[in-house]
Amino acid sequence: MTQTLQPSTAAATSAAAGPAVQPAAFGARRTIAVLAVLLTGQFMAVLDASIVNVAIPSIRISLHTSGSALQLIVAGYVIAYAVLLVTGARLGDRFTQRRTFITGLAVFTIASLACGLAWNELSLIVFRFIQGAGAAAMIPQIMTMIQRNFTGNARAKALSAYSAIISGGMVVGQVAGGLIVNADLFGSSWRGVFLVNVPIGAVLLLIAPRVLPSATARFDRKLDLAGLTMLTVSVLLLVLPLVLGHEQDWPLWTWIALGASVLGIGLFVLIERAVAARDGEPLFAQRVLKSPGLTLTAGTLFTIMATFGGWMFVMAIHLQSTLGYTALHAGLLFIPMGATFALASLNWERIPHRFHAGMIPFGLVLAAVTMVVLGMMLRNGADFGPLALVVFGIQGIGNGLAFSPLMTRTLARIPMALAADASGILVTSVQLGIVVGIACFGSVFLGLAGTTVLSAAHALGGTAIAEGVTVLVAAALSARAAR
Repeated sequence: MTQTLQPSTAAATSAAAGPAVQPAAFGARRTIAVLAVLLTGQFMAVLDASIVNVAIPSIRISLHTSGSALQLIVAGYVIAYAVLLVTGARLGDRFTQRRTFITGLAVFTIASLACGLAWNELSLIVFRFIQGAGAAAMIPQIMTMIQRNFTGNARAKALSAYSAIISGGMVVGQVAGGLIVNADLFGSSWRGVFLVNVPIGAVLLLIAPRVLPSATARFDRKLDLAGLTMLTVSVLLLVLPLVLGHEQDWPLWTWIALGASVLGIGLFVLIERAVAARDGEPLFAQRVLKSPGLTLTAGTLFTIMATFGGWMFVMAIHLQSTLGYTALHAGLLFIPMGATFALASLNWERIPHRFHAGMIPFGLVLAAVTMVVLGMMLRNGADFGPLALVVFGIQGIGNGLAFSPLMTRTLARIPMALAADASGILVTSVQLGIVVGIACFGSVFLGLAGTTVLSAAHALGGTAIAEGVTVLVAAALSARAAR
């Protein structure tokens, strides 16, 4: 049955007299084309959060970067992406999703070219922030256009593909990064992981104006600049000391910054309440946060992606810097995890419905156990052998049985009028989780790694235990959310 799709709640509030948004009547070929453009853009953005991991050793040698700079190169993109996502969604309602998607795609593509041409660590960090800003303008429009232009079974399939892209893109990035760095086309080395976006982005920029629906409603949505500023400052005050602290032996400023980040979050909450009190549109509106299970799910996703992002970062460094594998060798070792992750993400709905609630915590427990087992297998400097590949593959199954169902089931319970803002909050939680995971677990590993293969391997084992315990916390949160 065709449903009438409403604009997001904040938009509907500010433009109550605005028309309801009707799903576009696409033919089958047009539907496939629209979804292909949207999901390719989504894939590029998710891929770029992880593809750089395998290129880290090459960047370190080429640009003589420190460990802290490497973390900022990886995390800077995700920081900008995370804190600007909700604002990107607001811009889509003000200027139409089609126009904002294309603008964000253009910024992302140009910034990717700039990253590939970066001449030192500072320029690469700056261009990564700009790249993240482009992704933040582009990505929120994808979920909104799916919601407003697909109905019934077509929407269900589109959302499943969307969740699979989010969950699997990070793993695919590890493999693709290894292939690109090893190919070293035209002597590009690590630069190829950024330059690969340029031709793909250029093709999408040619196709998107011809394919994406243009008949979308516009709303005069307000931008919460005060909330955005405080959130950005608070995230930077949290991440920067975590990234830089261990190399600088935790000077006084790092502790001051960490304390200030807590204060900043408190001020952010007060600002959000003040914005709501004067009939403004806070980044995280109370009516959206009160959606069934949303806050608990956001916390669970944050915890899952903190461990997942941190583990991908640490494993990439260990495989290349500790074990001395090439970028290609390291990238190929992620294939079993990527394959099983995708398999579980795309097929979890085949499992009988009565098992869905328990499947999510079960998957997380499985991921936690296999992470610790893998860390123990490698803690004495052992090579990544066939048994380790099997364990890595099982870890992918665990993560796949948790992430995609958690996201999809939560969005299915949220009223359509709130779904756009709710999805923005969930995706923001995912991206912030990646940022904090890279900063926290990356710092733990780099701080313990020492200068020998054995000390680095022991550091991996210790990090795996810390991450495994954190995943168990996520499992407990997901079990509560299911109830």
